[in-house]
Amino acid sequence: MSNTADEKATGATPEARAAASATAEQLEQEGDIAADYLEGLLDIADIDGDLTLDVRAGRAYVSVDNDDDEALRLLSDPDTVPALQELTRIAVQTQTGRFSRLILDVGGSRDARQRQLEKLVDRAIARLDEGASQASLPAMSSYERKLIHDIVAERGLVSESYGEGSDRHTVIRRA
Repeated sequence: MSNTADEKATGATPEARAAASATAEQLEQEGDIAADYLEGLLDIADIDGDLTLDVRAGRAYVSVDNDDDEALRLLSDPDTVPALQELTRIAVQTQTGRFSRLILDVGGSRDARQRQLEKLVDRAIARLDEGASQASLPAMSSYERKLIHDIVAERGLVSESYGEGSDRHTVIRRA
């Protein structure tokens, strides 16, 4: 099953569509709740972190930074950030009663993941250059698939998402 342009813009699930229509005020509220939750976790773990809140593309963004890269090393791990993001989303949903599409960045983890995804797309394009008719990428989150679709489009190729749930993945083809 592939995403239509409308599904990519609004999300395939009713919860995602509802979250996409959240007002700026609601998204700011999500950011505030998330920041309170994350401050509590950082305090418990005795980790210093500066929180920055933003609203972009219909999502609340929360960044946790520290001038000392080592201070956030464990929290910025590629396996830890999605789990921490999900816990934060649940905390927001519990207080608001609304599904949250909040994005969490810890110590630049999103930029690091963006670079990894760009390299993944470059390797897939190399397979296409070697004669493959398509290149499938591993399953990933909806946010990461969105990043993949954007990277692929920038490189002049096309991509579609297939599968359901945790098996949903992206396939890249020449235009």
